[in-house]
Amino acid sequence: MSKDGPNWEGLFKWSIAHSDGTRPTRNLSEEDRRWFMEAMQAQSVDVIRRMKEITLVMQTPMQVLESQGVTSADIEGMLDELQEHVEAIDMANDLYSIGGLASLLAYLKNHHANVRAKAADVITTIVQNNPRGQQLVMEANGLEFLLFNFINDPDTTVRTKGLGAISSLIRHNKPGIVAFRLANGYAALKDALTTESERFQRKALNLIHYLLQENSSDSDIIMELGFPRLMMHLAASNDAGVREAAFSGLLELVRDNTDATSSQLSRDDVKLRQLLEERIKAISSMTIDDLAAIREERQLVDLIWNACYNEPSSLQEQGLLILPEEDASPPDIASQHFEPPLRAWAARPEGNRSSSKEEKKVTPVLLLGPGPSQPVPPMEDNTQT
Repeated sequence: MSKDGPNWEGLFKWSIAHSDGTRPTRNLSEEDRRWFMEAMQAQSVDVIRRMKEITLVMQTPMQVLESQGVTSADIEGMLDELQEHVEAIDMANDLYSIGGLASLLAYLKNHHANVRAKAADVITTIVQNNPRGQQLVMEANGLEFLLFNFINDPDTTVRTKGLGAISSLIRHNKPGIVAFRLANGYAALKDALTTESERFQRKALNLIHYLLQENSSDSDIIMELGFPRLMMHLAASNDAGVREAAFSGLLELVRDNTDATSSQLSRDDVKLRQLLEERIKAISSMTIDDLAAIREERQLVDLIWNACYNEPSSLQEQGLLILPEEDASPPDIASQHFEPPLRAWAARPEGNRSSSKEEKKVTPVLLLGPGPSQPVPPMEDNTQT
C-alpha cells in the first residue's frame, strides 16, 4: 500500500474482479482479506483525521480565522465537507467523541447567516434515522439552539434550516417531541405558515402532519391556535408542494373525531367545502401531464371529501382519481410525507447495521494558518444574530 494513502484504483479493480458475476464466488484468501481490510481501515483513519482537523477549525474563534483570511464561504465549504463525512452513522457519532459536536452547535450562533444555516444542515444529517445522534444532540442542548434560530433568527433561510433540523431531531424521539411542545413549538409553526416563504411553509406543514400522526390529541392544540383556516388558505397556494402538505394536515384533522375538532371544522364547513369544490374544478380542467404531477393531491382531495361527506368526490365519477396510465392502487399518502432522503438503511435495527466506517473523499485542510494551542470555545453572543 502506498504511503500516500489507500490504493483506491487497485481496490476498485479488485472489487470488480470479485463481484462482476462472471465467476463463482469463492472464499477470500488470507492475503486478499488482509489487503482489503488494510485499505478500508486506512481510509477510515483518514476520515477521522480530517474530522479532527475540521473540529480544530471550528474551535478556533471566528475573529482569528478571519484575520488569517478565512471567509464565511470557506467555513460553509468546510461544513459541506463535514456533512458528507457524517452521512455515515458511525462517523456522525464519532464527531461527538472527538469533540466536534459542541463546536458545530456553537456555529448555530455564528454572526454569518450562511454559517448558521449550514451548521443546521449538518445537524440534520447527523440526527436523521440515528437515535444515538438524536440523544447526543439533545444532551448537548441542541434543540434549544435550533429552536432559537427557528423562532428568532432574522434570516428566513436560517429559520427554515433550523426547522428542518428540528424535524429530523424529534422524529421518532418522544423526549424531543415533548420538549418541542413545552417550548411553544406549535405557536412557532403557526408563525412559519404566515410567512411568504413557500419552502418554510412546506416544512412547517410537513412537521404538523407528522406530529398529528404521532399523537392525534395534538389536534386540540391545532384547533385552539386556529390552524385550520391557515391550512385551508395554504391549500389554495400556487405551490403544489404547499397544497399537498396542507391537504395532508387537513385530512388528519377531519379524521379526528374529538369534540373540539368536530366543532371547529363544523364552523368552517362552508369554507372547507368551497375549497374542495374549487380544487376539484381546477383539477377537472387540467391536462394529462398536469394531472400526473399532482397525483397525491388528487387522492387527498378525494379522501377529505369522503371523510367529510361520506361519499366519493366527483373526481372518481370523472375518472380523474386514477388515470389509465397509473397503477390501480392509490399511492401510500401517509408514509410519503416527512421521509428523510438520507441513510434510509439506518432505520433498520441496530443489530443489522454495519459497524465499519464508510469511505469518504478527503480534501486538503482548510485551515490557512496554525490554530491556537488550546482550543477556545467559539460560543458567541446571541445578540449578534
